[in-house]
Amino acid sequence: MTQYVALLRGINVGGNNVLPMAELRAIFEGLGFTKIATYIQSGNCIFDSGSDDQKALSVLISDAVFAACGFKVPVIVLRPDELEDALSENPFDDPDLKPGRVHFFFLSGPAVNPDVEAIDRLQLPTEEIFLTDNVFYLNAPDGIGRSKLAAKAQSALRVPVTARNLRTVTMILRLCTK
Repeated sequence: MTQYVALLRGINVGGNNVLPMAELRAIFEGLGFTKIATYIQSGNCIFDSGSDDQKALSVLISDAVFAACGFKVPVIVLRPDELEDALSENPFDDPDLKPGRVHFFFLSGPAVNPDVEAIDRLQLPTEEIFLTDNVFYLNAPDGIGRSKLAAKAQSALRVPVTARNLRTVTMILRLCTK
Protein backbone atom coordinates (compact mmCIF):
# COMPACT_ATOMS: atom_id res chain seq x y z
CA MET A 1 0.00 0.00 0.00
CA THR A 2 1.13 3.50 -0.83
CA GLN A 3 0.18 6.63 1.06
CA TYR A 4 -1.24 9.53 -0.93
CA VAL A 5 -2.71 12.97 -0.38
CA ALA A 6 -5.76 13.96 -2.42
CA LEU A 7 -6.29 17.70 -2.84
CA LEU A 8 -9.84 18.42 -3.99
CA ARG A 9 -10.37 21.81 -5.59
CA GLY A 10 -13.26 24.04 -4.60
CA ILE A 11 -14.71 22.00 -1.73
CA ASN A 12 -16.67 23.95 0.91
CA VAL A 13 -15.68 27.35 -0.49
CA GLY A 14 -18.23 30.14 -0.23
CA GLY A 15 -21.06 27.71 0.48
CA ASN A 16 -20.48 25.87 -2.80
CA ASN A 17 -19.68 22.19 -3.34
CA VAL A 18 -20.52 21.41 0.26
CA LEU A 19 -18.99 18.11 1.28
CA PRO A 20 -18.63 17.30 4.99
CA MET A 21 -15.35 15.57 5.72
CA ALA A 22 -17.15 12.57 7.26
CA GLU A 23 -18.90 12.09 3.92
CA LEU A 24 -15.62 12.49 2.04
CA ARG A 25 -14.03 9.83 4.25
CA ALA A 26 -16.99 7.54 3.54
CA ILE A 27 -16.51 8.05 -0.20
CA PHE A 28 -12.84 7.10 0.16
CA GLU A 29 -13.77 4.04 2.23
CA GLY A 30 -16.22 3.02 -0.51
CA LEU A 31 -13.35 3.14 -3.00
CA GLY A 32 -11.43 0.62 -0.88
CA PHE A 33 -8.86 3.08 0.45
CA THR A 34 -7.51 2.62 3.98
CA LYS A 35 -5.90 4.75 6.71
CA ILE A 36 -8.08 7.69 5.70
CA ALA A 37 -7.68 11.07 7.41
CA THR A 38 -8.84 14.55 6.47
CA TYR A 39 -7.43 17.94 7.36
CA ILE A 40 -9.69 20.98 7.70
CA GLN A 41 -12.84 21.36 5.60
CA SER A 42 -11.29 22.24 2.24
CA GLY A 43 -10.84 18.81 0.71
CA ASN A 44 -7.52 17.48 1.96
CA CYS A 45 -7.53 13.71 2.38
CA ILE A 46 -4.68 11.38 3.28
CA PHE A 47 -5.19 7.72 2.37
CA ASP A 48 -3.51 4.46 1.45
CA SER A 49 -4.13 2.68 -1.84
CA GLY A 50 -2.73 -0.32 -3.65
CA SER A 51 -2.71 1.65 -6.90
CA ASP A 52 0.43 3.29 -8.23
CA ASP A 53 -1.40 5.39 -10.86
CA GLN A 54 -1.95 8.86 -9.40
CA LYS A 55 -3.78 10.18 -12.48
CA ALA A 56 -6.20 7.23 -12.38
CA LEU A 57 -6.76 7.82 -8.65
CA SER A 58 -7.55 11.49 -9.36
CA VAL A 59 -10.21 10.52 -11.91
CA LEU A 60 -11.60 7.77 -9.66
CA ILE A 61 -11.99 10.14 -6.71
CA SER A 62 -13.49 12.94 -8.82
CA ASP A 63 -16.00 10.50 -10.35
CA ALA A 64 -16.91 9.09 -6.92
CA VAL A 65 -17.54 12.58 -5.50
CA PHE A 66 -19.74 13.35 -8.51
CA ALA A 67 -21.69 10.11 -8.05
CA ALA A 68 -22.21 10.78 -4.34
CA CYS A 69 -22.71 14.55 -4.35
CA GLY A 70 -23.71 15.60 -7.86
CA PHE A 71 -20.85 18.00 -8.50
CA LYS A 72 -17.56 17.52 -10.29
CA VAL A 73 -14.34 18.65 -8.62
CA PRO A 74 -10.79 18.45 -9.91
CA VAL A 75 -8.55 16.27 -7.75
CA ILE A 76 -4.77 16.22 -7.59
CA VAL A 77 -3.22 13.17 -5.95
CA LEU A 78 0.31 13.47 -4.54
CA ARG A 79 2.67 11.26 -2.59
CA PRO A 80 4.03 12.66 0.70
CA ASP A 81 7.52 12.92 -0.83
CA GLU A 82 6.07 15.21 -3.51
CA LEU A 83 4.72 17.47 -0.76
CA GLU A 84 8.15 17.39 0.90
CA ASP A 85 9.74 18.38 -2.41
CA ALA A 86 7.27 21.25 -2.79
CA LEU A 87 8.19 22.49 0.69
CA SER A 88 11.92 22.16 0.11
CA GLU A 89 11.67 24.00 -3.24
CA ASN A 90 9.61 26.84 -1.73
CA PRO A 91 11.51 29.99 -2.68
CA PHE A 92 9.66 31.98 0.00
CA ASP A 93 11.10 30.16 2.99
CA ASP A 94 11.75 33.32 5.02
CA PRO A 95 10.65 32.89 8.66
CA ASP A 96 9.40 36.49 8.63
CA LEU A 97 6.80 35.69 5.96
CA LYS A 98 3.34 34.79 7.18
CA PRO A 99 2.63 31.12 6.32
CA GLY A 100 -0.97 31.98 5.47
CA ARG A 101 0.23 34.37 2.75
CA VAL A 102 2.52 31.92 0.90
CA HIS A 103 0.50 29.71 -1.44
CA PHE A 104 1.31 26.55 -3.35
CA PHE A 105 -0.71 26.01 -6.52
CA PHE A 106 -0.26 22.32 -7.27
CA LEU A 107 -0.36 21.69 -11.01
CA SER A 108 -1.98 18.65 -12.59
CA GLY A 109 0.91 18.68 -15.07
CA PRO A 110 3.65 21.04 -16.21
CA ALA A 111 2.55 24.49 -17.36
CA VAL A 112 4.17 24.13 -20.78
CA ASN A 113 2.64 27.28 -22.28
CA PRO A 114 1.62 29.68 -19.50
CA ASP A 115 0.17 33.05 -20.43
CA VAL A 116 3.12 35.11 -19.21
CA GLU A 117 1.50 38.39 -20.27
CA ALA A 118 -1.59 37.63 -18.18
CA ILE A 119 0.56 36.68 -15.20
CA ASP A 120 2.52 39.94 -15.50
CA ARG A 121 -0.71 41.95 -15.85
CA LEU A 122 -2.40 40.28 -12.86
CA GLN A 123 0.56 40.22 -10.48
CA LEU A 124 0.48 42.96 -7.85
CA PRO A 125 3.73 44.86 -7.22
CA THR A 126 3.96 43.36 -3.72
CA GLU A 127 3.53 39.77 -4.93
CA GLU A 128 6.33 37.34 -5.66
CA ILE A 129 5.98 34.26 -7.86
CA PHE A 130 7.97 31.20 -8.84
CA LEU A 131 7.01 28.36 -11.19
CA THR A 132 8.32 24.79 -11.27
CA ASP A 133 7.01 21.81 -13.23
CA ASN A 134 4.75 20.85 -10.31
CA VAL A 135 4.01 23.97 -8.28
CA PHE A 136 3.28 27.64 -8.87
CA TYR A 137 4.35 29.50 -5.73
CA LEU A 138 2.73 32.81 -4.83
CA ASN A 139 3.71 35.05 -1.96
CA ALA A 140 0.73 37.38 -1.53
CA PRO A 141 1.66 39.64 1.42
CA ASP A 142 -1.53 41.71 0.99
CA GLY A 143 -3.66 38.57 1.32
CA ILE A 144 -4.97 36.01 -1.14
CA GLY A 145 -8.36 37.71 -1.28
CA ARG A 146 -6.78 40.80 -2.84
CA SER A 147 -4.72 38.87 -5.35
CA LYS A 148 -6.05 38.99 -8.90
CA LEU A 149 -3.35 36.51 -9.88
CA ALA A 150 -4.53 33.96 -7.33
CA ALA A 151 -8.06 34.17 -8.68
CA LYS A 152 -6.91 33.70 -12.29
CA ALA A 153 -3.88 31.43 -11.78
CA GLN A 154 -5.41 28.39 -13.44
CA SER A 155 -6.40 30.25 -16.61
CA ALA A 156 -3.02 32.01 -16.76
CA LEU A 157 -1.07 28.79 -16.20
CA ARG A 158 -3.31 26.92 -18.66
CA VAL A 159 -3.33 23.77 -16.55
CA PRO A 160 -5.68 22.63 -13.75
CA VAL A 161 -4.43 23.63 -10.29
CA THR A 162 -5.50 23.54 -6.67
CA ALA A 163 -3.99 25.86 -4.07
CA ARG A 164 -3.05 25.45 -0.42
CA ASN A 165 -1.20 27.84 1.84
CA LEU A 166 2.11 27.01 3.47
CA ARG A 167 0.50 26.33 6.83
CA THR A 168 -1.89 23.79 5.31
CA VAL A 169 0.81 22.02 3.27
CA THR A 170 2.97 21.75 6.38
CA MET A 171 0.12 20.36 8.49
CA ILE A 172 -0.93 17.82 5.84
CA LEU A 173 2.63 16.57 5.63
CA ARG A 174 2.80 16.21 9.42
CA LEU A 175 -0.27 13.95 9.27
CA CYS A 176 1.38 11.66 6.73
CA THR A 177 3.23 8.64 8.07
CA LYS A 178 6.82 8.21 7.06
